[in-house]
Amino acid sequence: MRIGLLTEGGYPYVSGDARLWCDRLVRGLEQHEFDIYALSRSEHQEDEGWVQLPPQVGRVITAPLWTAEDDGVVYGRRARRRFAESYGELASALCEGAVGDTSGESSATEADRFANALYGLAELARDEGGLVGALRSETAVRALERACRAPGARQTARAARVPELLAVAGHLERALRPLSLDWYEDDGLGAVDLCHATSGGPAALPGLLAHHFCGVPLLVTEYGVRLRTHYLADTESPPAVRSLLTAFHGRLATETYRRAAVVTPGNTHARRWQERCGADRAKLRTVYPGMDAARFTEVGESAECVDPDALVWVGRIEPAKDLISLLHAFAEVRKEEPKTRLRIVGAPTGPEGAAYLGHCKALAAQLFPDEAEGLHAVGDNPVCFEEIGGPEVPTLADAYASGAVTVLSSVVEGFPITLVEAMFCGRATVSTDVGAVVEVIGGTGLVVPPRNPKALAEACVTLLRDPERRERLGAAARARALELFTVEQNITAFHGIYLEIVSHTPVRRVVLDNTGEPLPFAAPAEAHVPGRWTEHSTRVVARGGPGWAAGPPVRATPPFAAPEGATG
Repeated sequence: MRIGLLTEGGYPYVSGDARLWCDRLVRGLEQHEFDIYALSRSEHQEDEGWVQLPPQVGRVITAPLWTAEDDGVVYGRRARRRFAESYGELASALCEGAVGDTSGESSATEADRFANALYGLAELARDEGGLVGALRSETAVRALERACRAPGARQTARAARVPELLAVAGHLERALRPLSLDWYEDDGLGAVDLCHATSGGPAALPGLLAHHFCGVPLLVTEYGVRLRTHYLADTESPPAVRSLLTAFHGRLATETYRRAAVVTPGNTHARRWQERCGADRAKLRTVYPGMDAARFTEVGESAECVDPDALVWVGRIEPAKDLISLLHAFAEVRKEEPKTRLRIVGAPTGPEGAAYLGHCKALAAQLFPDEAEGLHAVGDNPVCFEEIGGPEVPTLADAYASGAVTVLSSVVEGFPITLVEAMFCGRATVSTDVGAVVEVIGGTGLVVPPRNPKALAEACVTLLRDPERRERLGAAARARALELFTVEQNITAFHGIYLEIVSHTPVRRVVLDNTGEPLPFAAPAEAHVPGRWTEHSTRVVARGGPGWAAGPPVRATPPFAAPEGATG
């Protein structure tokens, strides 16, 4: 079948967020053809280029989210009225009702208003163009202001002033840029059998429009729920801005889940967020991320470690990882087990991460002064900060092999990738109870509350003193990881979901013979099986709105037709 893979800031770019799992998925499903529709986040990302693509990628179509050019179209009276009505409805849906409340008749009404407004703007962009300029216009700001001042608007929305309204209008313009793309013709997304959005938010918008205009089924995969990301990231905006933008992301998530044929959260934690935003439980299929276990095989099959008295932490260095609590916990561990060492392996993330790393190093020097065995010996600190590629830890597998216990101390976590890597290596783990940690561990490691250095220290001491228990937990963890979190299980799950969705999707093309008469059974189920079944003997008319061009030819001569000369 032909899959339209929708990405935002990810595959096929070299620096894409979801590059690895998307690349593994495409390469693993070589029996299908993939068209990639990619939204880029920055000019720098585009300049870095793409990863090497496999032959099953038919084409790659890209569009920037970081900029949008006005096409210069000036709306006439009728188009201005259409825009004002649709944008006003969109703004009203954001200002009224309780954000995140998916129960009750009022919530369904607001969801319908948002959806009608969204598709109304998309249809205006398809018919007239000029949507980028309209979203930046004073008309948009005034419509947003009227919605905020209208009776029934939330108190936080009513408090919005002109600077806040301009900020919200600017964000909406950027978020709605996919509505203006020319991807929704029958020779674009209308020609695929299935749209697979690799995240919610902007990446799902083209899938929604392909479903709206062409009836293409939509599959949505979320390993990190976009609404949750917005909650965590937007901490400095004024309350009115946060309220309106949260409402927008919540309404968009609700519409995405409602129109999707199947939604695949990456874990139960993400699934709960999706259910809160209105996702139907019958549509949800949990599919864990697929990770490469081969590079950890050697370490996982060996029970030996470089230092049986060492704790290892691996990951990106940033405040959410709470290394401060880890260092205080390690101070308690040293009181019970003076020989213990702590290895922190990772690189800082951005300027904030670099500043946090400096703070952690200063705290480590304060808590653990360099210790020397004699007057003329060089002092040695029990805490060391390292990066992958150094002489001590040349590879990621070496990092996990360097200690007896792997520690995760985060206060915020989605799917804990480093924890799964430690499980592949057969390491016993101590983790904080955040995100999907408990679901991933499944009883093969110790879990403690976040921001609790004393509990973290007690769990670490327990495992350091019991080598046999460490070995049992490590073996169980490795077996669980190999069963649930490998690339093979991920590919198998998506292959089955693709077939399930397509098997329940009506044929969207009417096949005509040379006289213009329809052929009712000319597109059999075998048309989705790879290979050339038939000849170019028919033409195709797409079922769509007026004015839409015909889709690509379908080889629809029935494969079981009698050969020439055959008799009944």
